[in-house]
Amino acid sequence: MYSSIRRYTTNPEDAVAIIELIKQGNIEDRIGILPGFIAYYIINCGDGVLLTINVFEELGDAENSNTIAAEWVKEYVLPKYSLSPPEITVGEVVLSA
Repeated sequence: MYSSIRRYTTNPEDAVAIIELIKQGNIEDRIGILPGFIAYYIINCGDGVLLTINVFEELGDAENSNTIAAEWVKEYVLPKYSLSPPEITVGEVVLSA
């Protein structure tokens, strides 16, 4: 299994609005159609920090999810909200419980 973790920063008010946009939008549908899709998570860390975690069977799909997420953010988020470019980490899941 492989995971892609994206860390975004914004102001706290925009973070709440962006989460709602994600819930109402189709980002999970776009990422979820990649082969080997296992899970999609969004975490509100507070103070305007958001994490998204995607889990896949193959490394290439985890990497491809970053391109899809970037396109979605450009189309749906950036016209309305301030959001930093993400810090992206992709790697192998070595333990799952």
